[in-house]
Amino acid sequence: MTIYFYSIQGEYGCFSNFSRHGFEMDGVYWQTSEHYFQAQKFVGTPHLEEIRNCKTPSYAANEGRKRTRPLRPDWELVKDDIMRAAVLRKFEAHEQIREVLLSTKDEEIVEEAPGDYYWGCGKDGSGKNMLGKILMEVRELLRERVLKN
Repeated sequence: MTIYFYSIQGEYGCFSNFSRHGFEMDGVYWQTSEHYFQAQKFVGTPHLEEIRNCKTPSYAANEGRKRTRPLRPDWELVKDDIMRAAVLRKFEAHEQIREVLLSTKDEEIVEEAPGDYYWGCGKDGSGKNMLGKILMEVRELLRERVLKN
């Protein structure tokens, strides 16, 4: 069985970067993993704090996607690692959603985002599903930690 998610609704809504599961990282609090991810596009500029302080993850996403802001030059090289770090930290910080992720066993996880062919599967399923892949990687990391303890 494949597990599909997209919005913050439903059993797997916590897999969305818009889910309200904040965490501390880089010495500050982030409301959502979306806030963290979008803000990292502007490390070392005032834009980072502006995005960190956005009222909603949707607003943070919109602000982070504005190309009027100066995107860091290495973004394409680092974006996957930044997403991986944010997702891992989110699930480390919240036992309840960590249990939801671990309960998926070895099922494939797919972000069913019709307009996103990189992080999601896209409208026709041909997308890279990088967020789903990162969730499965994080699941494996968390599972290994549980086995070690």
